[in-house]
Amino acid sequence: MAEKAQGTKPIAENRQARHNYHLLDFWEAGVVLTGGEVKSLRAGQVQLKDSFGLLRDGQLYLNNCHISPYKNAGYAMHEPERLRKLLLHRAELEKLEGKVREKGLTLIPTKLYWKNGKVKCELALAKGKQLYDKRETERRREADATARQAMKERSRS
Repeated sequence: MAEKAQGTKPIAENRQARHNYHLLDFWEAGVVLTGGEVKSLRAGQVQLKDSFGLLRDGQLYLNNCHISPYKNAGYAMHEPERLRKLLLHRAELEKLEGKVREKGLTLIPTKLYWKNGKVKCELALAKGKQLYDKRETERRREADATARQAMKERSRS
């Protein structure tokens, strides 16, 4: 994962992505939003849980990203789970399109953040984990925690 760059502030993170997918490569994309959506993001009312990137007609979209309607938007309410266009350079889009066409790869948004006043989305090129992969990851995590605890207790004595 990339370190915090100057001028970045986190909005939301898709923590389940690391559990459900092998994350292979990361991309940063701009997001096209309406005014009410920006206000909702400032309030942290966003859910990335079931969202994914969708390539259609040479364009990249963010699908199933739930941004709650801004309560003071008046008549200009937005649809919470509408398709939102993601902005990438043409060469990056073509690279992604080639990789997504490979078997089993998909685009998963891992986090949304502010960068120099603009909303950015970090997308990961991902391959779905099987159940046994998830169990292995959990076993490894538990073994590491046990080892850390043993080292901590040993250093105390």
